[in-house]
Amino acid sequence: MSEQISDRVGLPGLIERLKEFIPAKFRLGAAVVPVVRLSGVIGAVTPLRPGLTLSGVAKMVERAFATRNAKAVALVINSPGGSPVQSRQIYLRIKQLAAEKKLPVLVFVEDVAASGGYMIACAGDEIFCDPSSILGSIGVVGGSFGFQELIKKIGVERRLYTAGEHKAMLDPFLPENPDDVGRLKGLQREIHAIFIALVKGSRGARLKGADDMLFTGEYWAGETSVALGLADQIGDLRSTLRARYGDKVATPVIAPASGMLAGLLGRRSPGAGSLGALDGIAGLPDELISALETRAIWAKFGF
Repeated sequence: MSEQISDRVGLPGLIERLKEFIPAKFRLGAAVVPVVRLSGVIGAVTPLRPGLTLSGVAKMVERAFATRNAKAVALVINSPGGSPVQSRQIYLRIKQLAAEKKLPVLVFVEDVAASGGYMIACAGDEIFCDPSSILGSIGVVGGSFGFQELIKKIGVERRLYTAGEHKAMLDPFLPENPDDVGRLKGLQREIHAIFIALVKGSRGARLKGADDMLFTGEYWAGETSVALGLADQIGDLRSTLRARYGDKVATPVIAPASGMLAGLLGRRSPGAGSLGALDGIAGLPDELISALETRAIWAKFGF
């Protein structure tokens, strides 16, 4: 009889111990918040240096929103920006999935969420950041070099043949044309307006600063970003999720596919993988330029 009582008393404890071997997302009643990390320059893709693109992150984001028992989806963002097109496409996919699955999106900014990185952060229902995080840079930038004097000095003659009056617009080996610069400025203003509308539509009445302050391309640290309404609170992922969903909340990290599986899922972007190997040494100058450009983008924010 005592053995039977002992068995009955020990059974609940045994079940609890067995639960530890079951992935959190399959435990009944367990709060789960899948975590997706979005880090790097957006859209800067070369054979050896892929950036953040919709094609590269779509599977991760979709897996996060499909997680069983998910109470929300957490995005950890650390990006200085990049392509406005890829930024907006990633933003839209997150918003679409959040609406379909009826799940809130919580964004946690690490070092920086600037320019396109901040655009993606606006997909969140709430934005959290560290006091030393950098947010903002809501603007559009473009740059080039002028080599026309250099090629004159070394005796190189520029020969360029086009069909179309503006096909050679802003060619770095030709003198700068004020009309071309005006056209570029107009294009930038149009893209800037799209960015501003997206931020206003996402943040709404939470924005506290005037337009001529918030949308000049300036950026701020965490406390000021919260005061301006660009972020909601100072907070880190672990503490925030435990406070909201309990100490036992599970936060599985949704990692990108790797190896052979990555190829099957289409994670590789055009120009990556085996094609990069075929390029060989011929691609090294492009890689060097890409590395310098990436370094310059991060350096703008002190990283």
